Amino acid sequence: MTEIRHETATVQEEATVPERSKWLRPALAAAAVATAAAVAFVALPSSGAQPGARPPSRATVALLEDIALAAEHEPSYGTVRDDQFVYMDSMVSGSNSQDGRTTIAPLHRQEVWMSVDGLHDGLTREAGQKPVVTTPYVRPGEEGWDASAFYKHVETLPTDTDGMYDYLAETAPKYSGQEKYQAMFVLAGDLLRLSTVPPEQSAALFRAVARIPGVTLVDDAVDAAGRPGVGVARKDPDNPSQNEWIFDRTTYGFLGERSVATEDFSNVKKGAVIANTAVLRTAIVDKVGQRP
Repeated sequence: MTEIRHETATVQEEATVPERSKWLRPALAAAAVATAAAVAFVALPSSGAQPGARPPSRATVALLEDIALAAEHEPSYGTVRDDQFVYMDSMVSGSNSQDGRTTIAPLHRQEVWMSVDGLHDGLTREAGQKPVVTTPYVRPGEEGWDASAFYKHVETLPTDTDGMYDYLAETAPKYSGQEKYQAMFVLAGDLLRLSTVPPEQSAALFRAVARIPGVTLVDDAVDAAGRPGVGVARKDPDNPSQNEWIFDRTTYGFLGERSVATEDFSNVKKGAVIANTAVLRTAIVDKVGQRP
């Protein structure tokens, strides 16, 4: 396991598992600042698509369509200025391995202010820690901007299903050592977790994910805040974990994300939640440190 580190920030320690493969995403190193839920692995090359991955079931596709329809009707933030910030209030938990033993950190509150245009310093506040000023991890025009979660990039993504699927298929493998479909699922999850996605792009994203082989439904899922919901998941073909996105059963709003162990490793047992994020509130605010 390698820790993802921001150049100017002290970041969360993350889960260590057998050294197999990793999402390399240099542009998405903000995962280490914005949430403790991302799990990174030591990189090994992977080629092609996962053999034997089945298309999503009808129930999974139907759930994602319901989620997409709900996203389409979410109120828009309207015109967002370049000097504004995406605010995200979350409950998070990560894990760390040392000397062959894995420790899962207690859930704690995390607040993040992330630059809309990727040109302004942000801020991260963690319970029990000093506030950390965060310099943008990639800027417009630099390598990795095409996979970044900054709002001004996300609002330029396709609003149709075909276009969004092609975007994921073309962009994700550039920053991933994993097979194509897992890379696409991880990139989509990062955009959901690290950003406020406009309604049209959000709906297209869910419909594109409904075409990714290996995506499944988790009928009974609970987020880090204890809120019950329904999950959309994909088992990592290179590592002993499953990524799960959790949605409210009634409103289909995004509640959070977690990673669940799919086999025993270190002192972690199969079924254990090894990383967890519950998104409590998101908003667009005018300055760093401002709460909606």
